[in-house]
Amino acid sequence: MSLESKTLFITGATRGIGKAIALRAAKDGANVVIAAKTKEPHPKLPGTIFTAAEEIEAAGGNALPCVVDVRSEEAVQAAVDQAVNHFGGIDILVNNASAIMPVDTKTVPMKRYDLMHSVNTRGTFLCGKLCLPHLEKSEHAHILNISPPLNMEERWFAPHVAYTMAKFGMSMCVLGWAGEFRKRGIAANALWPKTTIATAAIQNLLGGDEIMKRSRKPSFMGEAAHWILSQDPKECTGNFFVDEDVMRRAGVEDFTSYAVDPTQDLAPDFFV
Repeated sequence: MSLESKTLFITGATRGIGKAIALRAAKDGANVVIAAKTKEPHPKLPGTIFTAAEEIEAAGGNALPCVVDVRSEEAVQAAVDQAVNHFGGIDILVNNASAIMPVDTKTVPMKRYDLMHSVNTRGTFLCGKLCLPHLEKSEHAHILNISPPLNMEERWFAPHVAYTMAKFGMSMCVLGWAGEFRKRGIAANALWPKTTIATAAIQNLLGGDEIMKRSRKPSFMGEAAHWILSQDPKECTGNFFVDEDVMRRAGVEDFTSYAVDPTQDLAPDFFV
C-alpha cells in the first residue's frame, strides 16, 4: 500500500532515522509534519526543520516544519493543531525523538536522567495522547515508536539503568496502546535496529567515525518503517519489530547497499 495523501506526524524528523522515515513516505506523496527542535543550525548536528522540509518536498511529499519540544504539552498541541489545519488530519504518528546517555548509575546526572524520561517516555505518551483524537478519525491509523523489544534481561539494564528504563517506557506505551486502541482500529507497533544506524547520536555519543563505519544507513530503518506503516492497522498491531526481520518480510535479502562501509563488520545495537 502507498502512503500517498497520508499525513505523518514525526517527532525528531530533522535528521537521522526520523528524516529517513519521512523521506521514504515522501516518495509516495505523503504529507509530513516535522515536529522537532532545530530551528537554527546547530554546530554539531546537521540540518534544521526547514532543510528537512526542503528534502521532503524534493522527494515528492508535502512538508510542514513545526518547532516542537516534546516535553512541552503546549508545543505538541500547537503542532498537532497546525497539522490538522494544514493537512486536514493525522493518520500516522511516529515517535522517534529520543534522548540518550547510556552510562552507569553513578555517572548519569539527574538532569540527564530527567531529560531522557521526559523526552523518551513522557514525550511519547504525550504525543500519542494529543494525536489520538485525530487518529481515531483516520481509516489508516498507525502509531510507530522507535523503541526496542521488551527483553527484560539484566544485561540490558545493568550498564545503563536510566537509559534502558526511558527507552523501555516507549515500548511499554506500544504494549498498552495496542490493547487499548485495537477495537478502534489504531495500530501500535515498535521498530528497532539490529545494528547501529549512522546517526548523529552514534557519531557524537557512541564511538564516532569508527562505529559510523560499522553502521547501516538510516534509509534501512526508513524502508522497514514504510513496510510497517503500509500494513492494515487492524491486522498489524502490538509487534516489536526488528529492522532486518521486517526487510526480509518485505522481500529484501541482500542488505549490502545499506551498509555505510560494506567491508566492515556491522556493530550490534543495544537490546537485541
